[in-house]
Amino acid sequence: MTQKSGIRTPIVAVLGHVDHGKTSLLDRIRGSSVVSTEDGSITQHIGATIVPIEAIRMMSGTMEKMPIRVPGLLFIDTPGHHAFTTLRARGGALADMAILVVDINQGFQPQTTEALQILRTYRTPFVVAATKVDRIHGWRPSKNEPFLTSFARQNDRVKELVENRIYGLVAKLSEFGFSGERFDRVSDFQRNLAIVPVSAHTGEGIAELLMVMIGLAQRYMEEDLAYSVDGPGIGTVLEVKEERGLGTTLDVILYDGTLSVGEEIAIARTDGVAVTKVRALLKPRPLKEILVEDRFERVKKVMAAAGIKVSAPNLDGTIAGSPIQVVTGDPEPVKERIRREMEEISVKISPEGLMIKADTIGALEALCNELDAKEIGVMRADVGPVSRHDLIEVETIKNPYYRALLAFNTPILPDVAEMLRDPGYSQVKVFGGRIIYQLVDDYIAWRDDLKRKAEQQRFEQIIMPAKIRVLPHCIFRQSNPAVVGVRVLGGTLRTDVNLIQTDGKKVGHLKSMQLNQENIREGKAGAEVAISIEGATVGRQLNEGDDLFVEIPERHVKVLEREMQATLPISTQEILGEFTAMKRKADPFWGK
Repeated sequence: MTQKSGIRTPIVAVLGHVDHGKTSLLDRIRGSSVVSTEDGSITQHIGATIVPIEAIRMMSGTMEKMPIRVPGLLFIDTPGHHAFTTLRARGGALADMAILVVDINQGFQPQTTEALQILRTYRTPFVVAATKVDRIHGWRPSKNEPFLTSFARQNDRVKELVENRIYGLVAKLSEFGFSGERFDRVSDFQRNLAIVPVSAHTGEGIAELLMVMIGLAQRYMEEDLAYSVDGPGIGTVLEVKEERGLGTTLDVILYDGTLSVGEEIAIARTDGVAVTKVRALLKPRPLKEILVEDRFERVKKVMAAAGIKVSAPNLDGTIAGSPIQVVTGDPEPVKERIRREMEEISVKISPEGLMIKADTIGALEALCNELDAKEIGVMRADVGPVSRHDLIEVETIKNPYYRALLAFNTPILPDVAEMLRDPGYSQVKVFGGRIIYQLVDDYIAWRDDLKRKAEQQRFEQIIMPAKIRVLPHCIFRQSNPAVVGVRVLGGTLRTDVNLIQTDGKKVGHLKSMQLNQENIREGKAGAEVAISIEGATVGRQLNEGDDLFVEIPERHVKVLEREMQATLPISTQEILGEFTAMKRKADPFWGK
């Protein structure tokens, strides 16, 4: 076991609804942190930005006397759920903390809800940044001021508006089982979520947001943030990218130990765990120095926590979201650990269910969790694009309601799109999208529609109850077939049914029906129609004024009583009751 020493930089993910200001908030934090001294300036990393503690101290005068042990904050630059679900460590989310960005004026939106569910699943401590406070009508901005200072200068009407918006967020959070409050009113950060009103545009509240994050990290996470300074590097693959002149590279977030050029690393690929040697470690040059042909600066060594681009042979097929670890000595124990971690992905596989594909392991896990919460089975879960083979496999699923594939943030290959146009695959449905809950909702809507249609088809084949009366002076033909005028007393009269007397005696087969000399398939209660009855003769099987029932087979009565009763109109239920009473008079167990 490597000796742990020191506290590493906490890794912070930024989540929230699209257009609620995630990127602007990150840009403001970065922009506010650019100071002249080398120690206090931000460091641009691959997929991440480190904001050192000196920069945070400079932004917040109130922190100057506070003893701070964390070296700063490492913000994941890929804002959103993609980064959060991709970055994994030890079977959970890699992010130590998160900022949930919510527009104070718009409140919770669908992606806010999804972000909350992800945070709850991974049990990640987080702070709510209530953005765009400067957009509240009548707000008088004070550039880069703490929120509380700026808030104190506002008039009473604006203050009341702000408070109401914050209480709206508190109420919404409580619906999800979280207790939230404005940050300055929180005494126990473990029990209550801090809501920090901020403006990325004016910088108001940014210092307090960073201060709350630092306080949270120090007070409750020191043990988790202990790291090995000189131990073997351990990290997570954020993205697999083709770089000109370098070939396939890995964007890695290193969360423990040290990674150096020349060291061997174990990686998880689609064909198993492989070992390769680090050829180069690259970090982006400062923005002002970037040239298209020379965007990266080569470094010999990197220490946690950091984002770094790794160049090495045989990186093709590396799985985004998988672990990466430096190998010292025998590679087998390291390879086995990675293999085990890949197998431990908590994707609940059912004998019957859907097929799901995603771009990363974490996304696959999050999609699985969402489906499990809705009691939807998953038969197979894989990382990668939707292939021909996937479609062929889905097509063989016996249950038609599971003959679907959900593809989260992963491409559907062109030949698959072509196959889907083939009538042979008309029963197969592929759902693609970048919002998990939307993907699941789309599938549920499709499945329920399929069920409705199947139910409708089944019920359409059920012979419905109906009672009719032969109208006086409406005998149009005596026989072969008999044609008479009738009134529908109740229920729904359809063609192609047998008719009986109210004592159960057979009358004949209702072949066709007309209204205003036009053929119709059914007549509702109250309708007066002409019907033709095969096998009946007026004066023998029926007469003017006779009441007749539609003959309902025993098995149809069971379906009507057990499955359809509640959906039948009252008059139809009454006719069914009359019909079954007549039948059960002769046989008490009929239709039961």
